[in-house]
Formats: sequence, structure tokens, C-alpha cells
Amino acid sequence: MKQILVATDFSKSAANAFAYALAMAKVLQMEVAAIHAIHPTEGINNSTYNAIFIESYYQNKKTALEQWANNIREEQQLEHIKISTSCDVGFLKTVITEYTKTNPVELLIMGITGATGISGIVGSNASMVVTKMRIPTLIVPLESNFPASPIITLATDYETKLSQKDVLALVEMLKASGSQKMQVLYVAENSDQQHIETGEKSIRELLPGTQIEFNYIKHNSAPNGIMDFIEQNHTDILCLVKHHHNIIYRLFTSSTVNQVINKTVKAILVLHE
Repeated sequence: MKQILVATDFSKSAANAFAYALAMAKVLQMEVAAIHAIHPTEGINNSTYNAIFIESYYQNKKTALEQWANNIREEQQLEHIKISTSCDVGFLKTVITEYTKTNPVELLIMGITGATGISGIVGSNASMVVTKMRIPTLIVPLESNFPASPIITLATDYETKLSQKDVLALVEMLKASGSQKMQVLYVAENSDQQHIETGEKSIRELLPGTQIEFNYIKHNSAPNGIMDFIEQNHTDILCLVKHHHNIIYRLFTSSTVNQVINKTVKAILVLHE
């Protein structure tokens, strides 16, 4: 069965992300996996280190992760959703990468503290994951809950060609919305009509059967134009595409990710070329 993978550091924001994933999994009929990375030096005191102690420490972490996931599932009254846990030693990027090699992960979800600022082990890794890992990633602020019928907005410059994996992630997100409707946002200082027409046609071909509403904003800053749109229009999940050749890419430098997330409590789905 396809999986939603949730990275956790046992924080409140990670718990919210796991609850968000469970709600999505209920609609999409997926299972949810919680993954925790034990830092290579965690639990080691150089003056008292011994193999028995460290093995016991790792086992306690694995047990704690299982209990953590089960408790949240019970609190959400979603005991019928299948869950699993994975706890391994290493840096978060490495642990997630190894897990995805052998498991059918459709989407990675990470919790952050949202409007109060990025903090915690998982939160501080959010910008690292979206800039260095090619996996569809949903960043969920603490203030964000999965609504019954989420409104999805895709911000694009019509230059992007999504990978097949990311197209599937977007399709799954549309299924979760329950409406097969999506807003598309194009932000540019200057626009070319032929480029727009070609872009609209490409989006329609990419997502056949989806009811799409196209929105256009003239702005010299794509990040600011996107934020203006969010403030003026209802959006539950903002989809952004990471690529290296135009202004949208600047959203994924560490400082700008922090800025965008601190300004909004909306979930952000990061897709890739």
C-alpha cells in the first residue's frame, strides 16, 4: 500500500503533521509511516559509553516512536488507519533517503511551528529537505489542520515540467480535496500572451478532468506576489515547484523559506522538475 511518510522529532509540530497525515490517509486509503533519525552522537557520553547502554538507548527510542504514533492515532480516533514506524541512526536526509529506496512513499510530510518561526530538529531541516531532496514534501505549520475539502493553489511560471513522481503527488492531493478543483497562480512583472496560452494548455493536459481557475498577478517579486494572493484568496495548500532556472527557485533558499512560512499558516507542498 502507498505510504505517507512523516518525519518526527516528537515535537508538538511533528505530532500535528502526523495527525494531518492520518486525515489525508483516511481519504486516500493510504498507510502512514513515522520516521525518526537518531543523530550519530545522540545518547553517547564519551566517558561512560558502552555497547550495551547505546543499544538499550536505541531500543527505547524505537519503542517511544511506536507509542507516540499509536497515541496520536487513538487521539484522532483513526485506529483503522494502518501505521508503521522506522527509527534509524544517521542524519535526517540519509535516513529518509534510505527508507524511500525500499518503501512505496508517495509524499513526505514535515511539521514546523509555522507563524511562530521554524524551530526543533525537524523544523530546522525543512528548508534542507526541499532544497536537497527530490521527493514531494508537504510542510505543515502547527496552525494548519487538514480540512474536509482543502483548496489547492499551484504557483507556477509555466516553465516547469514536473517529474512523474511529483505529478502523482499532485494528483493524490487533488483526490484528497474531494472536488478535483485547483487554483493556478502565475506571478510575473511582464507577461507574454502566447506563453500564458501555452502554459494553460500544458496544465490542462497535465491534469485532465481537473477544474482549473487561472489567476494572474503582476509583481516584480514572485514570493511577494504569492503572499499577496494567499492573503486575499482562500488557500489551504500552496504548491510550489523547485527548479534552478528562474525566480521561483529563490523561494527555496533557507532564509526565504523561513520568511514565507513565518508569514503564512498554510501548508506548502514542494514539487520538483
